[in-house]
Amino acid sequence: MAKTRELLKIKVPLGSQEIELHQIDHVEGGMSLLRIRIREGKRFTIFDIDPATAQQWANTMQHWADSQVQSANG
Repeated sequence: MAKTRELLKIKVPLGSQEIELHQIDHVEGGMSLLRIRIREGKRFTIFDIDPATAQQWANTMQHWADSQVQSANG
């Protein structure tokens, strides 16, 4: 059995995708995963990722976002 807790739900302004982040705690094994659920119309893409993968993904996204802000500010 797993417990699920919603962390974030956002709607992307371009393309109208909906992104949801959930923490999934597997009670039996004590393992926690991050579920990323992307909805595009009637289609869903779901990833369950471990903490190390989430950290790599987050670091890359943060680096990219920071570079875009710096470029926009000149």
